[in-house]
Amino acid sequence: MIELRTIPELKAWVSDARARGQRIGLVPTMGALHQGHLALVDAARAGSDVVVMSIFVNPAQFGPGEDLSRYPRDLARDRGLAAGRGVDLLFVPPVEAMYPAGADVRVAPGTVARRWEGEFRPGHFAGVLTIVAKLFHLVEPSRAWFGQKDFQQATLIRQMVRDLDFPLSVDVVRTVREPDGLALSSRNAFLSPADRAQAPGLSRALGAAAAAFASGEHGAAALERVMQGGLAVHPGVEVEYIAVADPRTLEPVATADDHTVVLIAARVGSTRLIDNVILSEGL
Repeated sequence: MIELRTIPELKAWVSDARARGQRIGLVPTMGALHQGHLALVDAARAGSDVVVMSIFVNPAQFGPGEDLSRYPRDLARDRGLAAGRGVDLLFVPPVEAMYPAGADVRVAPGTVARRWEGEFRPGHFAGVLTIVAKLFHLVEPSRAWFGQKDFQQATLIRQMVRDLDFPLSVDVVRTVREPDGLALSSRNAFLSPADRAQAPGLSRALGAAAAAFASGEHGAAALERVMQGGLAVHPGVEVEYIAVADPRTLEPVATADDHTVVLIAARVGSTRLIDNVILSEGL
């Protein structure tokens, strides 16, 4: 595995790969790698000739009071995991490379970002789309891989690719979970033992909604009540939102169908977690 830190080095490597006719797959991350990230690498290896992984803790997507300074960082561990899974190029730029002095332009995310994460984390998606657009421009991948756990993010990235005519496809890989159902997340490292015991309440509530849907309950309000009932036995989970939504627009729906997505965000202790399920697929 090659590790690069500068944009000129990255562009030279990418140019050589494209000159050899190789299809480039991109896995953008913020590091603190776990098996969910490595599942993206597995998918990228199967769908491309060479795999580029970026590790960049993007300050533009953190708002005031969020955990930028606390965000877990362990490059030595990440480097070993990436190399062991078959990443060809690890791109680890410093902040000044991605945001040089005077950089001020951001990608506006539009109406799909209006609700849910966009409401609770103002400015977050502008930061996400800006850094992803920069990586798409620099790496010129044929395909890029993202995780389903960040469903709204993946939806917005797909829309950006369509609306701005990026010449690549975006693939979304199903959420990887712990044996008790908790979605893998770098932020799980912040959970205390007591909080960790309560955190699977999110996935259990989503699973209950999917089971109710499979049994014939399609009313969005009823599915939300099912989730609230399931969460009642997890007093450490403080819900920020439950959304039963159209997967393309992320607008709320009154009646669910096979494609409907249910999203949840909650605080477990001091840690904010998100998760989701597509009702017909279950967990």
